[in-house]
Amino acid sequence: MRIFGRHVPVPQSVAMRRTLGGVLIAGGALGFLPVLGFWMVPLGLVVLSQDSALVRRKRRQIEVKLGRRWKSGWFNSDKDKI
Repeated sequence: MRIFGRHVPVPQSVAMRRTLGGVLIAGGALGFLPVLGFWMVPLGLVVLSQDSALVRRKRRQIEVKLGRRWKSGWFNSDKDKI
């Protein structure tokens, strides 16, 4: 799996990927705890997106939306300095 241009290994088994994704999302629900965090929810959704067409479609829509905002300069701090 490629995330932000980097290759990240994930389990080959569908059952293991679904379990890992579910565990990450459940851990993200406990984000108020020190070690667990809300960052685990999007990571779990990315893992689940390999096997679920619905999650993959929503993830791709968000990627496209953020990519367009990035290109338009919405994330650039230089635009605020002008």
